Amino acid sequence: MPKSPRVSTFSIVARDPENGDLGVATASKFLAVGAVVPFAVADVGAVATQSYANTSFGPRVIRALRAGVPLDLVDRALQATDDQISLRQYGLVDAAGRSRSFTGEGCHPWAGGSVGDGYAAQGNLLVGPEVIDALMASFEDSSGPLPERLLGGLSAADQAGGDARGRQSAALLVVRAEGGYGAMSDRYVDLRVDDDPDPVRKLQELLELQRLYFGEPAEADLLVIEGEVEERLLSVLSAAGFEVGARWDEAAERSLRALAGVENLEERLVEAGRVDRAVLEHLERRRSG
Repeated sequence: MPKSPRVSTFSIVARDPENGDLGVATASKFLAVGAVVPFAVADVGAVATQSYANTSFGPRVIRALRAGVPLDLVDRALQATDDQISLRQYGLVDAAGRSRSFTGEGCHPWAGGSVGDGYAAQGNLLVGPEVIDALMASFEDSSGPLPERLLGGLSAADQAGGDARGRQSAALLVVRAEGGYGAMSDRYVDLRVDDDPDPVRKLQELLELQRLYFGEPAEADLLVIEGEVEERLLSVLSAAGFEVGARWDEAAERSLRALAGVENLEERLVEAGRVDRAVLEHLERRRSG
């Protein structure tokens, strides 16, 4: 038996058929599961490695896929070259949506996995097969952006019982070419909860924050700063320690932009005289009262 601790967990690797995004979502009763399980490179593939995880699998799979090796041969090579393969579990998906899931016979029960169109789901030391069934059903029945679909599947699996030992950490990694901060990396979404009593719920909160901080405001959500909106914003600024008058003016506008900078909301600011509804509501939650 290897000395490394087992990463008893459940995960899903998937490709978005609409835009080619690749991602991994995972949760476990294991500290910082995001440091071990997920590995992905835009336009190449995504890997989840768990149980007695072999963390070399991610880089090896990516190198092979880049060299043009078909996914089924990559899968066979992993099994043929690891003398402890019976203890391993992994899921693979390539840039075309082909997928594989492997569970070694030595993985602790319940352990198993399955594949669907463009994804693979797997888990070990779970309360039962219903965890993977719930993960797959949620993912298949959902639509929209890949990060939300992956996290929805993770949540469904968690609610179905998840890791038999309990909860501790969760992670979400979605890659897109030039999708990272400043278009300088492919890490479109890279979020981790390393130690929390309800990590999947916390991960959902973090994704909502990322969408708030970096999403673009919709025209329909831009509010003219007058009437009730004006009163609410002035109240927020006052609660945050800014000196404001009875009406919205240039000083109030400057204060709003200063507060938005403190709260990392610069990306959602628009022209003077209007405010994004999401910005107003977030500032009220953070600063009012």
